Amino acid sequence: MTSLLAAIHSEFLKVFTTRVWWGLALILFVYVGFAAAGAALLFANIPGAAESSGAGAQATSEMLTQPGLIYGFATSIGYVFPVLLGALATTGEFRHQSLTPTFLANPNRGHVLVGKVLALTGVGALYGVIALTASVGLGGGALAISGVDPMLTDSDTWALIGRAVLAMALWGAIGVGLGAVLPSQVGAIIVVLAFTQFVEPLLRLASSFSEVTASIGRFLPGAATDALVGPSFYSMMSAQQDALTWWQGGLVLLGIGVVVALIGYATTWRRDVT
Repeated sequence: MTSLLAAIHSEFLKVFTTRVWWGLALILFVYVGFAAAGAALLFANIPGAAESSGAGAQATSEMLTQPGLIYGFATSIGYVFPVLLGALATTGEFRHQSLTPTFLANPNRGHVLVGKVLALTGVGALYGVIALTASVGLGGGALAISGVDPMLTDSDTWALIGRAVLAMALWGAIGVGLGAVLPSQVGAIIVVLAFTQFVEPLLRLASSFSEVTASIGRFLPGAATDALVGPSFYSMMSAQQDALTWWQGGLVLLGIGVVVALIGYATTWRRDVT
């Protein structure tokens, strides 16, 4: 237990003594805040511009300005940041050969990996708070300015916020496992960005074309995140039926994190790093 606690403390120090974490956090806040506020302002002004289009346009506008969709930008576009930080925290150890002194100080490699996973889970939760500060603060403010109730006194809104923090925490853990599987820092960055920004959105869209592919597509990481947190613009575009429940989505993300961490431990983590 002492070895594990020491590993967790060490991993927190490694993260917070570098500039990467706050650089990504700053970009995360600006990115999510701009997207949430922009979407809120855009869709809140649809009703006045589409009054002559009938009840259908009005209903569509009301759906698009639901606070949950706006606040969900924190995870629907922000989840790439904790997974990227987790991957960088792990691949950086291989790149700078800092694993050697780490393993000399703590020979239990399993504790070192678990400590890194738990530490980056905590940092992922912190990223969740930062992203939600942007989406709820700026997006909710834009809704209020536009005359839409931001629903900040609604218990469902706060439940969504809590689940969003949990999702971001799990993505931080997934990033650590991915970095252990792909120790090349450049390779890990390319895989994270390519999959989250291009591959999975296309797969989610394609999976909605039939019931068979839809039943598989709901287990994709992004779809599981939407199931855990709540509907996003991605899930609306894919029109996926029979989505997972929130706890099932959380279990899928947890399972992905555990599997990639075990694969990383069984392969690169146990190799001779000297």
